[in-house]
Amino acid sequence: MSITKYLLNAAAVAPLKLIALPGCEPLAETVNNYLVQFRQEVSDANPAKKTLYGYKEDSYLVNCDLPRFGSGEGKCVINESVRGVDLYILVDVCNYSMTYKEFGEINHMSPDDHFQNLKRVISAVNGKAHRITVIMPFLYESRQHKRTNRESLDCAIGLEELSRMGVTNIVTFDAHDPRVANAVPLMGFDNFFPTYQFLKALLKSEPNIRLDNDHVMIISPDEGAMSRAVYFSNVLGVDMGMFYKRRDYSRVVNGKNPIVAHEFLGDSVKGKDCIVIDDMISSGGSMLDVAQQLKSRGAKNVYVCCTFGLFTDGLEKFDEYYKNGIIRKVITTNLIYQTPELLSREWYGTAKMGKYVASIIDTLNHDISIEKVRDTTAKINKLVKRHSPVDGTE
Repeated sequence: MSITKYLLNAAAVAPLKLIALPGCEPLAETVNNYLVQFRQEVSDANPAKKTLYGYKEDSYLVNCDLPRFGSGEGKCVINESVRGVDLYILVDVCNYSMTYKEFGEINHMSPDDHFQNLKRVISAVNGKAHRITVIMPFLYESRQHKRTNRESLDCAIGLEELSRMGVTNIVTFDAHDPRVANAVPLMGFDNFFPTYQFLKALLKSEPNIRLDNDHVMIISPDEGAMSRAVYFSNVLGVDMGMFYKRRDYSRVVNGKNPIVAHEFLGDSVKGKDCIVIDDMISSGGSMLDVAQQLKSRGAKNVYVCCTFGLFTDGLEKFDEYYKNGIIRKVITTNLIYQTPELLSREWYGTAKMGKYVASIIDTLNHDISIEKVRDTTAKINKLVKRHSPVDGTE
């Protein structure tokens, strides 16, 4: 019954409602369907729940419009009451496929445009909701989270804005640096990791992989991904290796010091399947370099698991590396926009997150410990125990 066993006798803090901003409707539809399913299961097990106002609904999605004027200015119109509800607003700041017209010209929405839309929705709610939670899988401006020179602190400023507007809680995934939550110490900040979904998607697409220390090794592509790799390797009981980036600090290219080389620390990867874990693929250059380095050291297959697949420089390089046998599979989540071209690639796989997001929302709405859904160790152990390689080889 999934998480519903924890919710049988728990009371919802208020009727649940979900607003999907433009660009994340497919994910929101999936989340909504799971919420309807969860509430049906709870209501069947505890009929008293059926009598609670707003508990069991056919849909939890709110009808909301975000039209634009010809000048490019916008507004939000919420077409139904949200008074007294526990409101969850889902936003994908990375969906560049969304467009609007400005003086007859087509503009693609940037993260700034999506964030402005989010503020418009919160403004239209006008303080009438019982509680507002923003679900922002890719945290807005999270790569600009600390000051190392005379520069802006965009992520912290964005969080402070949301806090001042009345947002109670932020739900995000694999934040680049979760310590940015220190900017809003009185606002809830929940950071989740899709480790179980990665493993589930990997085993589905590669059923012959053997999850033991003789055949698999977890790789951290840099120092920042260490905690993710350490957790994954400990749960699976396999070795871990790490690359660190040697940079040229005498030059700045595109706002950062260019990488000179990736240096490896760890045991031999010869003959092993290497699973590279990170938070995002941006251009993909450093990730492909790591894959090349692993293959040159004798790795059998290289699998890449990243929460967010941005692919800002296109897919051609990944096509080339797949064709040459350097990468075997790239898995990212559907928490942000995926292009049709990406979904059509043979080397690509999706870690589906709709059910997990729905579980998070349902748990928060009942005001019970979020650790019920955050801790996936038992689920991973169960999945590994159930997994049996199909080739039957040792």
